[in-house]
Amino acid sequence: MTSPIRNPKDFWTGIIYIVFGTAAIIIARDYGMGSALKMGPAYFPMVLSVMLILIGVASLVRSFIRPGSPISRYAFKGLLLVTASTVLFGLVVRGAGLVIALPLLVIISSYASHQFRWKYSLAMAAGLTVFCILIFLKGLGVPLPMLGSWFGR
Repeated sequence: MTSPIRNPKDFWTGIIYIVFGTAAIIIARDYGMGSALKMGPAYFPMVLSVMLILIGVASLVRSFIRPGSPISRYAFKGLLLVTASTVLFGLVVRGAGLVIALPLLVIISSYASHQFRWKYSLAMAAGLTVFCILIFLKGLGVPLPMLGSWFGR
């Protein structure tokens, strides 16, 4: 008997979106909702969660209609590097500062790609760091140190 699922990638993508959207709704259910004019702490997470669920349902429906390729082998190297870089960023951003933590995040997670090139990775790290400093630290006033306490600041 053949499976009615014609596109396994879309099927599992839809399932993941629906699970994350539902989990976010469950987490935010005890927060105050508010209204569109006076948003409470649950308003934005609920809107995003519903959007995630709708995208998941669309992907799920699509998996039964459009044919697609099977899921290839799992990329453990990429998963490990992206997860490790994110955890490392969280651990060092306060002590080392954004100028150190963000390039580490970008370079380590870029290394997960089969198309990794040092020149492009360093350029992306530098550009993203400047962008984030200008937008988040200077523009929005996010309370993160540019250089952290590990460097005497």
